[in-house]
Amino acid sequence: MNFALSLLIAFIMGQVLRLRYQRHHIQLLSRHLATMQLEKHMETLTTTYSRAIQEADPSRQEQIFATVTQTEQAVAAQAQRLAESFEHEAENSTLMGVLAYNLPFLTSLFPSMKRDFRKLLYIHAAGFRYVADNVPNWDAKTRAYHFSAELYLFQHSCHWFCRSRPVADARLMVRHKVDHKKVLDSVSPPTHKAYTQWLTNTQSPH
Repeated sequence: MNFALSLLIAFIMGQVLRLRYQRHHIQLLSRHLATMQLEKHMETLTTTYSRAIQEADPSRQEQIFATVTQTEQAVAAQAQRLAESFEHEAENSTLMGVLAYNLPFLTSLFPSMKRDFRKLLYIHAAGFRYVADNVPNWDAKTRAYHFSAELYLFQHSCHWFCRSRPVADARLMVRHKVDHKKVLDSVSPPTHKAYTQWLTNTQSPH
């Protein structure tokens, strides 16, 4: 078997494994989200925040932000429910690679290249709760700014889990005109710390 043919076979096998990985993760996440209204609530928040920011009258802006406080609480509650729901999944179904590209055959050989999506979901749930409860006592506009960042980072994580990090990065830029670093810098301090520890594999066990 010549070298070119070996490379072709390896490439085809890699593509098959990648597609199988993506299909499994998409189906897994979709199944858990199917019983929730998380995506609908997130869309409501994104639309309302955008409308509020465009409002010139500060008092009117404050009123618009106030209309979604219950939706923020709902997102926090459902994100926690999602994290708890994923706890019942086997670890080999929730691991995701941290390489720039999705190479399941490499991440299966090198455990250090894997991270657990279940732990990441708890980080997002805690972040939503922290901002929704307004622990730092931010004003409405600041709270909305940080909650938006928490939403964008959560979406990025879901796309990364289902596809790959480059796809997640691209979707973040296309949908929200912001890159991953800016979003990570804009989330609440507890989320930033926990996410960074998860990414670098230095977090304490859940």
